[in-house]
Amino acid sequence: MSKVYKRFIGLILLVVIISGIVIYTTVDINTLKNLNRFQPWSIVLAVLAVGLGLFFDGSRLMHMVKMSNEKITLYQAVQVVFGNYFLALLTPGATGGAVAQLMFLRHAGVPAGKATVLVIVRTLLSIFFLVLCMPLIFLHDNGIVPGISNQTLMAITLTAFVVIIAIVVGARQGSLDYFVIRFTRRMHNDRRRKIFAFYRDTKCAIGLLSKAPWKMLWVFVESGLNLLCIYAIVPCLMLGLGVTDADWYTIMGRMIFLNMLLYFTPTPGGSGVAEGGFVYLFSESVPAGTVGIIAVCWRMVAEYIPFLIGLYYTLTVFGRDFLNRQLNK
Repeated sequence: MSKVYKRFIGLILLVVIISGIVIYTTVDINTLKNLNRFQPWSIVLAVLAVGLGLFFDGSRLMHMVKMSNEKITLYQAVQVVFGNYFLALLTPGATGGAVAQLMFLRHAGVPAGKATVLVIVRTLLSIFFLVLCMPLIFLHDNGIVPGISNQTLMAITLTAFVVIIAIVVGARQGSLDYFVIRFTRRMHNDRRRKIFAFYRDTKCAIGLLSKAPWKMLWVFVESGLNLLCIYAIVPCLMLGLGVTDADWYTIMGRMIFLNMLLYFTPTPGGSGVAEGGFVYLFSESVPAGTVGIIAVCWRMVAEYIPFLIGLYYTLTVFGRDFLNRQLNK
C-alpha cells in the first residue's frame, strides 16, 4: 500500500476516533432534546461563511501575486488554497500546507523564489492579524486559560508583538544579519545553508510587504476577513441550536485564540487539540450535551470538506506518483 493511502487511512481513523471520543464524552440526557431544535439552515449558513472566507483567501493570494509582478487565474488560486488544506492535514504541524502552496504556485508559473516569498507573506499576515486581536480578547474575556492571568497573557502578547516588529525592522535594515551569522556559526553546513535560505526568503517577504504599503494593507484586511469568516462557522451552528443571547464577542475571541494555538500544535491539522480546546472553551456557551457535536461539525465544515476538495485538485494536477514522492521526503 502506498504511503499516500496509508496517510489518508490513518487520518480518517484519527478523525473518526477523536470525533467519537469527543461526542461520547460530551453527550448527556439533554442532548437529543436540544438537537431536536436544530435548524438545518444553519449548516447552509456555515458553508456560506467558509466559502466567503475561502474567497477572501484566494483574492488576497491573487493580489499578492500581482504585487510580485506575476499573474495567476482565479482557478489556480483556488487550487493553491485547497491544496494547502489537503497536505496540512496529512502532515504533523501542518507543515505540508506550505509545500502544497509552493507546488501549486510553481505549477501556475510563479518562479520558485517568488512562490516561497508569497507563502511566507501569507503566513505572516495571518499570524500578525491574530496577534493584533489578542489584546482585545484578553481585555474582554477573563480567565480564558486556567492558572494564567490575563495580565500575564497580555504581557506575553505584547512581547511577541514587539519581537515581531523588531525582527521585521532588523531584517529590513540589515541589522539582523550579524545575529543570524553569529547564531549559525557552529552549525553544520547543510543546516546553516537552510537557515540562510529561510532568512533570505523572509527578508524578501518583508520587502514585498513594504513595497506597496497601501496595497498590502488591503491584503491584510482580506487576511482578517478570511479568518473571521471561517471562525464564524461556530456562531452559525449555535444560531441553528437557538442560541441567540450569547456574547458573540467572547465566542469569536475564543475562536481566534484557539486557532492561534493551532498554528503551533504538532498533530496533523491540530487534530485532537482543536476538538479538546473547543470543548473546554465552549462547553458553557452552547445547549447542554451539544458541545462535542458542534466541535465535530465545525471541524467538518472548516477543515475536512476543504481537505477532500484539496485531495481532488492535488491528484488531478500532479497525480498519485508525485504525491508519493512528496510524502516520502
